[in-house]
Amino acid sequence: MIYAAVDIGSNATRLLFANVFEIDNEVFVEKASLIRIPTRLGEDVYTTNHISDEKAEMLVKTLKAFRLLIEAYKPVEYDACATAAMREADNGSEILELVKKEAGFDVRMIDGIEEANIIRKTNKIGFHHPDKVAMYIDVGGGSTDISILENNRIIGVKSFKIGTLRLLKKKVKKKEWQELEKWLREFKPYFSKMNLVGSGGNINKINKIYGNATTFVLTYKKLLEGYNHLKGFSLDARIDKLGLRPDRADVIVPAAKIFIYIMEIVRAKSILVPKIGLTDGLIYQLYVKQKEKQNQG
Repeated sequence: MIYAAVDIGSNATRLLFANVFEIDNEVFVEKASLIRIPTRLGEDVYTTNHISDEKAEMLVKTLKAFRLLIEAYKPVEYDACATAAMREADNGSEILELVKKEAGFDVRMIDGIEEANIIRKTNKIGFHHPDKVAMYIDVGGGSTDISILENNRIIGVKSFKIGTLRLLKKKVKKKEWQELEKWLREFKPYFSKMNLVGSGGNINKINKIYGNATTFVLTYKKLLEGYNHLKGFSLDARIDKLGLRPDRADVIVPAAKIFIYIMEIVRAKSILVPKIGLTDGLIYQLYVKQKEKQNQG
């Protein structure tokens, strides 16, 4: 069955269509189509705390196009969420009302904890995920959201105002880095046996270029090499010589910095990068709800 999910993030707005099915009681979310538009709401919000008319118009146009695609695909269900930039904009609620009126989307504004919880649920989707102790790290334009599980039991979840666009705009306070380190060190007894899972477009791209796209394993050594290699190029050179999209070329370096910072603290030698994200988690939630309805009926 086809489901759809919309993620209005700080850096981009995404629409994912995915086919969900089960084999031997294991749920698989198979991507059918992913559309990503660099709406970059965070450029405004992390500078002025306000979404400009220009960005709002671009977002509405994007969602109108998404609406037409959803009508064409006819998914069983769809969901739409907005994250860090929208919830921090002083006119965020106003923009969502505009989106509802102009594009017909009833968008939920979710906080960092809920975002982390949704992404964490991808551990139930059919990919080889770690057991025992796992740390799920999602790095976006506005926040870094982390969930820690022991034998699938949540032992910690937190969101930090450390994101790629925030770093580019120099809006991440030293105190936030210190809070992240302090929180991570609360789990020090688990460091030697902690398995890391990374999500977000930047870590996916880093793994594709420098890691192992077959096993989805990116070692700390390769991540560090990739970070130093990327940092050695100007923004234009990352676009022209490395073939990165303009909206990826600038945020990929701060994203690598965040992952390196976390991996160094927890002494992780590698991170699993299975190409998951918020939209995957949203679709999994939709499937579970639909299944519960069927069972009740």
